[in-house]
Amino acid sequence: MKRFLLPVLSILLFVSCNSDAGRNAAPYTSREISHDTLLDKIRGGWAGQVIGCTFGGPTEFGYKGTMIPDYQPIPWDDTRFKWYFEHSPGLYDDVYMDLTFLEVMNREGIDAPATSHALAFARAPYPLWHANQAARYNILNGIMPPESGYWEKNPHSDDIDFQIEADFAGIMSPGLPNAAAGICDRVGHIMNYGDGWYGGVYMAAMYSLAFISNDIRFVVEEGLKTIPAETEFYRCIQDVIDTWKEDPADWKKGWFTVESRWASDRGCPEGVFRPFNIDAKVNAAYVVIGLLYGGGDFSRTLQISTRCGQDSDCNPASAGGILGTMIGYDRIPGFWKDPMKGIEEIPFAYTSLSLKQVYDISYDQALQMIRNNGGRTDSDKIILPVQEPVAVRLEQGFAGQFPVERRAVSQIIDSEITLKFEGTGFVLTGQATGQDPEGKVIVEVTIDGNPAESFVMPVASHDRRHDIAWKYGLNDAGHEVKIRVTGAEKGAGLSAGDLLIYRLQPYKPNF
Repeated sequence: MKRFLLPVLSILLFVSCNSDAGRNAAPYTSREISHDTLLDKIRGGWAGQVIGCTFGGPTEFGYKGTMIPDYQPIPWDDTRFKWYFEHSPGLYDDVYMDLTFLEVMNREGIDAPATSHALAFARAPYPLWHANQAARYNILNGIMPPESGYWEKNPHSDDIDFQIEADFAGIMSPGLPNAAAGICDRVGHIMNYGDGWYGGVYMAAMYSLAFISNDIRFVVEEGLKTIPAETEFYRCIQDVIDTWKEDPADWKKGWFTVESRWASDRGCPEGVFRPFNIDAKVNAAYVVIGLLYGGGDFSRTLQISTRCGQDSDCNPASAGGILGTMIGYDRIPGFWKDPMKGIEEIPFAYTSLSLKQVYDISYDQALQMIRNNGGRTDSDKIILPVQEPVAVRLEQGFAGQFPVERRAVSQIIDSEITLKFEGTGFVLTGQATGQDPEGKVIVEVTIDGNPAESFVMPVASHDRRHDIAWKYGLNDAGHEVKIRVTGAEKGAGLSAGDLLIYRLQPYKPNF
C-alpha cells in the first residue's frame, strides 16, 4: 500500500454544522434536529474516537514530559486499522471499555445501576491497568462502587481511566450535559474519584454540547461549567483556555503552561517523581489544547493532541470523537475515514460489537435519553430539550497529601519487612510473582504496631492487586510499617518495588 505522511493542514477545512442542529444565539433553548443528523453525529463521535486512537497508537507513552517534535513524522496509511485489529487489538482499550457499559445498558436499560456496570467491568476478560485494575481488585474482593474508586482505597483515582471511557455517556446524551453527568456519577465512581472522575464528566459534557454547537470555544468553555471552579481540574483547563486566548496560534504555549503548573503528579504511584503522567487533568488539558488550537480542523486537532505526548492515543481519541460529533460522520475527511471502513463490521476485541452495531445502539439510547429528559422524537424530527451545564458536586482526592520522597525497596519479601519513614502517608508498590497463575500471597500490614489490613495478592494479572499497601491521613510524624507474608500458595512470592512517602506540605527548594 502507498504510505504517506500526515499533511500539515487538513484536507478538509472545518465547516458549519447542519442548520437543523442549531447555532449559539440562544444556546439553551429546545431545538429541532433531524433523525439523519442525529445519527450522523453519533457515527461521527464513535468514528472520530477510533480514528484518533489509531493515529496516536504508535506514540503512546513514547514521549513523557516532552512534546513530539515537529520533525518527527507520525505515519498514516490505509492499512492502520486492519493491522491493529489483527495484531494489537488492545490498542482500543478505551473503546471496548466504553462498550462494556454500552452493553450493560443495552441489556438492562439506560438506568442500569452502578453494580451491574461494576460487575460486568470487573469480570470482563480484558487486561486493565491503573485505576481500572485497582477498582477491579476492589470489586472482586467485595469493595463496590463508589468505594472501589475512592482515593483512599484506590491510589490511582486521579488517573485518566474514566476520562477515556466516558465517550458513551456524552454520545447518548445529545444536548444533555447534566444527564450525561448523571451517567458518569454511576459509572465513573467505579474506578475514579475527584479529578479522575471530573475528566470523564468533562469529556462527556463536551460530547453532549458538540451536538448543539459548531463553536469549539463554546463547547470547551460551557462543558467546563460541569466542573466545580475550586478544583485543580477546573483551574488546569482554565489555564489552557486563558493561554489560548492570549495567543490562539501557538499551541506549544498551551503545552508549556500545563507542564509548568500542573505536571507534577501527586497520586499515581507509577508517575510520582517520574516523567510518566497519566493524571486526568493533564491529559484532559492536552485534549483541550488539540480542540482549541486545532480550530475545528480535523487533521490539525489530531496532530496537536497527539504531539502533546503522554497518553497520546487516548487524547486524540477524545479530541477526534468530540470534533467528529460536531461535524458529523459525513464531514470527517476521507483521508482519515476511508481506511476505517474496512473494519466497521468487525467486532472489537473482548466484545461482540462492531462499530456499525455501536452506531445503532447509541442512536437508540440517545432517543431514550431525549424522551426521558422531556424531549420529543417524532417520526420526522427530534426536539432536543437542551440543558445548561451545572457543576457536579465537589470532591478532591489527596487533600493535604504531597509526595516528598520515592525510596527504592527492590526486594523479595520472604517473611517480613519493616519500613520506617516520617510523613502523613505512604504507598508501597509491588506485586505477587510466580509461574502458576493460580498462585497467591497472603499479606498482613501493621502500622505503628496496630493491625491495618490483611489481604490476598493473586499472581494472575487479571485479578492482581496493583500496589502492595498504602495509607494516607496519618499524623505527620515518624511511622513504622511492617509488611508480613503469612502464607503463599503454588510457589507465589511478593516483590516490593518503591516506597512513596507523603507529607502535609510539598518540598520547596531554597532559592
